[in-house]
Amino acid sequence: MGAQPDTRFMLLGGEPFGEDLLMWWNFVGRTHEEVEKARLEWEAEGLLDDDAAATSRFGLVQGHGPDAGPEAGRIPAPPLPGVKLRPRTRG
Repeated sequence: MGAQPDTRFMLLGGEPFGEDLLMWWNFVGRTHEEVEKARLEWEAEGLLDDDAAATSRFGLVQGHGPDAGPEAGRIPAPPLPGVKLRPRTRG
């Protein structure tokens, strides 16, 4: 089965980042502290109404914001693991 009409695709590429990156859940950072901060900001933005969420760091996906209700609402970030996260090394 092919793509549906009006489907949009985006191909993103380029030179690899010159530094090691840490990826956890939906967050990417260079350090455990950066990911921890992003998680805290994500959770705090979950308390905003749709208008405020639309202009926040992570933005708003229409129909899935704080005002969408429990069936379509935003997904909370899981707790961080009990260990310090480390970036994957490039070599």
